[in-house]
Amino acid sequence: MARLLGITLPDDKRIDYALTLLYGIGWKNVKKVLENSKIDAHKRVKEISEDEFKRINEVIEKSIKVEGELREEINENIKRLREIGSYRGFRHVKGLPARGQRTKSNARTKRGKRKTVGALRKEAWAKLESGKTGAATTEEKTEAASPVKK
Repeated sequence: MARLLGITLPDDKRIDYALTLLYGIGWKNVKKVLENSKIDAHKRVKEISEDEFKRINEVIEKSIKVEGELREEINENIKRLREIGSYRGFRHVKGLPARGQRTKSNARTKRGKRKTVGALRKEAWAKLESGKTGAATTEEKTEAASPVKK
């Protein structure tokens, strides 16, 4: 297993695919990196020498922001949007989509699992709140049905 910028690359994959596993490197960047480092894109990771890995690493560090540096920049941008009170920053604070997507019927990834809101009986609402399972409710029914008094 080869390591590049702190990420372990799988040996059996082609180098062009393996480089896309790095955060911030997509298919277009892979082509540029491999052209600049003069490495064949059809080689497997296990076929690449240490010298070739060093060349890839140099090209990536010189031309592309990846991994921690890129994540840090993105977080700083979001923090700046929050501080200046922009609409996009407000959407980030609330955990909603920031780029105009509809939220009435979609946006489940950003908003999380559905929460039932609406007309529920008090008993049903209490069960939802306490997080009782189906097994616990069946126990209650059997206790209520048994003629033994406490």
